[in-house]
Amino acid sequence: EAINIMARPQCFGAASYHAAMTANALTVAHLLLQARAQIDAVDADYLLLHVLNQPRSWLFAHASDAVSPTDAARFDALVQRRVCGEPVAYLTGSRGFWTLDLAVTPATLIPRPETELLVEQALARMPADTAVRVADLGTGSGAVALALAKERPLAQLVATDASCDALDVARGNAQRNALVNVEFRHGDWLTPLLGERFDVIVSNPPYIADHDPHLDQGDLRFEPALALSCGVDGLDAIRMIAIAAPAHLRAGGWLLLEHGLDQGPAVRTLLRDAGFYGVKTVRDLEARDRVTLGQR
Repeated sequence: EAINIMARPQCFGAASYHAAMTANALTVAHLLLQARAQIDAVDADYLLLHVLNQPRSWLFAHASDAVSPTDAARFDALVQRRVCGEPVAYLTGSRGFWTLDLAVTPATLIPRPETELLVEQALARMPADTAVRVADLGTGSGAVALALAKERPLAQLVATDASCDALDVARGNAQRNALVNVEFRHGDWLTPLLGERFDVIVSNPPYIADHDPHLDQGDLRFEPALALSCGVDGLDAIRMIAIAAPAHLRAGGWLLLEHGLDQGPAVRTLLRDAGFYGVKTVRDLEARDRVTLGQR
């Protein structure tokens, strides 16, 4: 939730914002007052803290602190880009996921809290005292693979992605978080895993239908299309993974897939048709179908 330094005012236009700037109202409180009139209060907080390189708790005691004109101008520029819809994660270049601090760029999907359920379910099937092999398909920023690698240091992970730019980000995030038990490979889904078998395969693939109107709204407009949508029903990638995964799983190995809130029944059918047993769908904190899994 936003830190309530002051109540959010009625919306000011850009002219009012710059008038306040020229009146030397360059304090934390005044800058946030004007920014919150244009964008979400939480977003305003994060952007100012990013510019000032301060932790979130800093705002409680520093509302009256002066902000340099240079930093105020940088903040204003970020606010205006946010007004135009650019995601905060791309503006700051980072996003927290699990216990990690991850770099993100427009080459990668922005990690979301609901994907932590995929991590939780995978960890429940990865013994902490065993050197299991795990594959993460379509790793993007590396969020899922790196979260699993941190929690299971004995595990060996292979993370694949069709985007070289995304893999560069993921490799950087492994270094950033000092995680060495992840190998990154270029290629579509399971193609880079030829002849190999794993104990667990996880994926957060694209699952939005190609012509879903949500793709033209909010942050999704700025995220890589190949990481968001796949087919007329959004299930093309999941179909490919379900069919190919058994050849890459050891007996008793698990496949876990994140998907859309209305896709649970269809994904369960795909896994059963591919020969998986013990197939079930796990719901997220908002009681929405989110992760479907099955065992080879």
